[in-house]
Amino acid sequence: MDDLFSLKGKVAVVTGGSRGLGLQMVRAFAQRGADVVIASRKLDACEAAAKEVEQLGRRALAISVNASRWDEMDRLADACYAHFGRIDILVNNAGMSPAIPSHEMNEAMFDKIVSLNFKGPFRLASLVAKRMADGEGGSIINISSSGALVPLPTVVPYSGAKAALNAMTVSLAREYGPKVRVNAISAGPFLTDISKAWTEEKRTTSDNSLGRPGRPEEIVTSALYLASDASSFTTGAILRCDGGMG
Repeated sequence: MDDLFSLKGKVAVVTGGSRGLGLQMVRAFAQRGADVVIASRKLDACEAAAKEVEQLGRRALAISVNASRWDEMDRLADACYAHFGRIDILVNNAGMSPAIPSHEMNEAMFDKIVSLNFKGPFRLASLVAKRMADGEGGSIINISSSGALVPLPTVVPYSGAKAALNAMTVSLAREYGPKVRVNAISAGPFLTDISKAWTEEKRTTSDNSLGRPGRPEEIVTSALYLASDASSFTTGAILRCDGGMG
């Protein structure tokens, strides 16, 4: 199985890679042989994740960025290529989904949600896809949400941004193929840090076919499949990892 999901010799970049689903993917990529760039706002958290990668015998780079900002995505891409000379796998994982009644949403928060969940990923994916297409190719994975497919109340800007991310995934797959594969993981409810604020009922049950939220490590096989050559004929796909949402 490890041979099937081998990432030996690859360089992976994960935004929001210092905690939650992002950290699970960072660990999994390093365990399968990839060098990893961990990017998020808190440098100390990125550096802690980088130490985990290095303890596995792989190279790591910790970078502090705000993934909602256009110019910082330019800086991130430039720093990755300057340090490693290539990017083989990009995971657009950084995101936020505050629950706010729609009539109470202000413009600043609306822009913040859309920028982090769509504008930043668009800029970074576009920059990296072009360089991948001009080089040896690669795989881009956008972490979307079941909220784009099964919209819920109080998260309208988030659901809309993730729906845009899904459309972007298909568009970029067509634009930068055949050398670049672009896919999305439609993630359902997961027991990441944000779940600490949930009610006990929400942490133990879910309105999906499996009746429960996902454990963070359950994102790993979906990510490994899309990152590795195991998915060499898969692009423009929205892979649901949500326990069977309605």
